[in-house]
Amino acid sequence: MDTFLYIIMVGLPARGKSTLAWKLYESLKRDNIKVRIFNNGYLRRKLSRENTSYPEFFNPKNKTSAALREKYAIMNLRRAKNFIHKEIAKKRVAIIDATNVSFERRKKIISFLGESNILFIECINNDQEILEENIRLKTHIPEFSHITESEAIYSLKKRIEYYETIYNHLQNEPNFIKIDTFNYKIIQYKVNDDLPFIDRVRDFIVTPFIKNLYLLRHTESVYNLYDKIGGDSELTPKGIEDAQKIAKYFSNKKIPLIFTSSLKRTIQLAQIIKQYQKNCQIISFNEFNEINAGVCENMTYSEIRKTFPEIDRARKTNKYFYVYPQGEGYVSMEERIERGIKKVIYLSKHLDNIMIIGHRAVNRMILSYFVYKRQEDIPYIYVPIDRYYHITINQNKKIFELKSLNL
Repeated sequence: MDTFLYIIMVGLPARGKSTLAWKLYESLKRDNIKVRIFNNGYLRRKLSRENTSYPEFFNPKNKTSAALREKYAIMNLRRAKNFIHKEIAKKRVAIIDATNVSFERRKKIISFLGESNILFIECINNDQEILEENIRLKTHIPEFSHITESEAIYSLKKRIEYYETIYNHLQNEPNFIKIDTFNYKIIQYKVNDDLPFIDRVRDFIVTPFIKNLYLLRHTESVYNLYDKIGGDSELTPKGIEDAQKIAKYFSNKKIPLIFTSSLKRTIQLAQIIKQYQKNCQIISFNEFNEINAGVCENMTYSEIRKTFPEIDRARKTNKYFYVYPQGEGYVSMEERIERGIKKVIYLSKHLDNIMIIGHRAVNRMILSYFVYKRQEDIPYIYVPIDRYYHITINQNKKIFELKSLNL
């Protein structure tokens, strides 16, 4: 069997193509495979003398820009082909990272590279909420630095509209995989040839990938002082002081993205950590809000025992499956916590470090998503304020470390 493979990415902008390309790159590289990414957009930005970020550059009816984009595409294919044949004695993979949405473009790719050992991977994501957030994040790249965020969002959305006019889903190509990039799930698999590395690629697509995730609980809040549950209280002076110590603790790590709940106490901690970072963004998700205690919101556990003794008894009997009246339980949080985690993985792309600042019950659910725990044990996972979990996940290993913040 030939030990080379061309992987051709397919899909609209903001669907996770480059993220998957980089993750494939790192995964294959760990297997001692010679691998390189050939990104059409990077080549365009590097070689074009004019500004190519404006939407009309991507209008299929603009013959001048279409010819230029075709030129860069062929140039990249030539570079990929040279790479494959230059490294003839080694296992090698060339990843073509571009939209490649039209059937005509893919036909040219097959003709140029030859018909053997080509795998097309189409990235699909129709979740509008996550697409909007990803588009907003993409507008912060250098390509759009000369315009405002709103102008960049309009430009990128218009670019996507132009690509949609020529978009043909994979169908007749000999070897392809269609994936839901938000749920990292294969939705169609058609591989007729005996392609090298296909088992590894397929396994990687369905495996969550996190380089370094720092999972923190917010520092002391006003409600913590009074043993109250729920609510949207702010940090205490001690909580702010500890937040400063945490910010200094992480100041030697580059953390571009911090994910929080939409509650004040997690956002406050994130804002303080951000002060010690460069180019750091905070993204707040309702999915990471603390468990809703319903009729028991804003009460102390002592008050619950006195006012609602039946709730206190029932919850102690089966803490995971108990749902507060007019509120939530661990079991009813599963779906939203899973969605929040998938949003984090999708938006964090291939960043080295990311952070989630959550709450005690929320962080227990996040941890249980990555490491097996019996459901009845999840409400008792240790989630202190003065420590954090460091999580690393790839095909070859899972690391879960509880580390001290030295508060």
